[in-house]
Amino acid sequence: MTAYNVVRFRTKPGKEKAFVEAHEKISLNAKGFRKGALIKTGERTFCMVGEWNDMDSLAAARPMMIGVLDTFREMLEDLGGDLGVTDPVSGTVVAEIG
Repeated sequence: MTAYNVVRFRTKPGKEKAFVEAHEKISLNAKGFRKGALIKTGERTFCMVGEWNDMDSLAAARPMMIGVLDTFREMLEDLGGDLGVTDPVSGTVVAEIG
């Protein structure tokens, strides 16, 4: 069953361009990964959305995704509320909208 992961970020001041450029260079060659998009949601705020074949593929790729995060982690600001620099969620599709 199709799964998605969504991760919310906020960049440090002056790091937006470098953050976007870092994402333009990413090639996530993970089994089951279909596609992803980085979305600008506000001033210095972004959301990454990934589409996966299933939750097993997504779960297996988490170490790889953490490795990617580590390449730009220093550009991110703590989100507060004990979240750290990311606010990730994931799950399987329960309804498709077309």
